Amino acid sequence: MLEGYPCKRVNDWKVGGLQREAERAFPSAPVHLVAPPREYPDATAGPFGPVEVLPSVACIGVFSSTAIDPELDPVLHHSVLSVAWFQPAPQVPSGEDADHALRGIRWEELARDQEL
Repeated sequence: MLEGYPCKRVNDWKVGGLQREAERAFPSAPVHLVAPPREYPDATAGPFGPVEVLPSVACIGVFSSTAIDPELDPVLHHSVLSVAWFQPAPQVPSGEDADHALRGIRWEELARDQEL
């Protein structure tokens, strides 16, 4: 940051910006934003409120799977979902090491079927 410090207002702007970026980049897919953890390392508040820190890496992923609706032709249809999230390091999340919020995405509720 050039001026000021990380606070709720700035972080809300960053989180909303990541979601808008995912929506612009992948307009045909629904977007799910995983709410980022927010840390408050300093007990004293400045003029913009307490210091609030987000994880440093912003990520957007587009995922696809088989169609959700079993009536759809699996050769012609698939389901798709764009996911936006923040994480502390630039590593691909996988397996048990992935954030619980990422592993717990409710695919059937959030993804959308599309024709190929």
